[in-house]
Amino acid sequence: MELTERKLKILQAIISDYVRSAEPVGSRTLSKKFDLGISPATIRNEMSDLEEMGYLSHPHTSAGRVPSDKAYRLYVNHLMERHELTTVEKNLIAEKLRADVNEFDETIKHAARILSEITNLTSFAMSPTQNEDTLRFVNLLPVDEHTVVLMIVSESGKVSNTALKLKVPYTEESLQILAKNITYNYNGKKITDVLKSRIISNFESDIEAMSRLAENIMPNFMKTLEDMLNVNLYMDGLTNIFDIPEYNDLEKAKSFLSLLDKKEDFTKRLMEREDGIIVTIGDENADDLMNDCSLITATYHVDGKLVGKIGVIGPTRMRYDEITSIIEYLTDNLNSTFQLEGGEKENE
Repeated sequence: MELTERKLKILQAIISDYVRSAEPVGSRTLSKKFDLGISPATIRNEMSDLEEMGYLSHPHTSAGRVPSDKAYRLYVNHLMERHELTTVEKNLIAEKLRADVNEFDETIKHAARILSEITNLTSFAMSPTQNEDTLRFVNLLPVDEHTVVLMIVSESGKVSNTALKLKVPYTEESLQILAKNITYNYNGKKITDVLKSRIISNFESDIEAMSRLAENIMPNFMKTLEDMLNVNLYMDGLTNIFDIPEYNDLEKAKSFLSLLDKKEDFTKRLMEREDGIIVTIGDENADDLMNDCSLITATYHVDGKLVGKIGVIGPTRMRYDEITSIIEYLTDNLNSTFQLEGGEKENE
């Protein structure tokens, strides 16, 4: 059966009406609301064909039909027209993103909040992955006779300070020598490469006490590097789902919240997604708990290198055109914000 121009026009009208009303769409509704130029009987026949082709489903309690995941995919790929944000909407996003936000993490949280407010969906923002980050400097600072602070500074400016309890005695001089040795060995190397190699500084020619000190500190050094690669996930608008008809069913709402409560798994799913604006619909999502959801993500950059993700999750009945435009504009603003901050730092 061929997907004719008329069928596409009817399908687009059904999606448009259902996304806004959340009510199954019948032939009479289409005939009244849209200028299709055909009779309700012809519309019914075409809708029957579309159902047979897998683009519509027919709820048992209604005479109308609703779009399937297959229909939404066709819409996003081929039927969706670009939604232009108004000047007022653009100014609102730009002003809110700049408002009293100076710290990186706070900017990311703020972006998630803005996205949730504008879309009325659950939003999220993930801090940049540090996979391409390199080591710049390592220092060991004495605290007391059993405690030192391991300081690691990366090229991106990320600083980690970790208090270590040592099982062996040390001197301030031995700490300085070890710190200089670690810096010499790892300066300019990618953190991921250091972790893969698991190379530990060799102190064969040094005194035995120095060797024991290195053996005590280096495993902690590696563990701290792993922590530096970790990303933070911020979420906003979790309660927005209770205003969405699809989640009036308490069990469905609990299932949705349970999915988002597993932040580690959700973060991993986000990290696996490709760059750019990516839309996954219903059972296209790898997690079974997301089979009734759509996930839209976009990537933003810091200094043109480190990549983070921002997006929304909600029902498959989603305003894809508006939301992708909002996310795209918000992402462009984030990129500009971080480039500006980077430029200001270089000029200081």
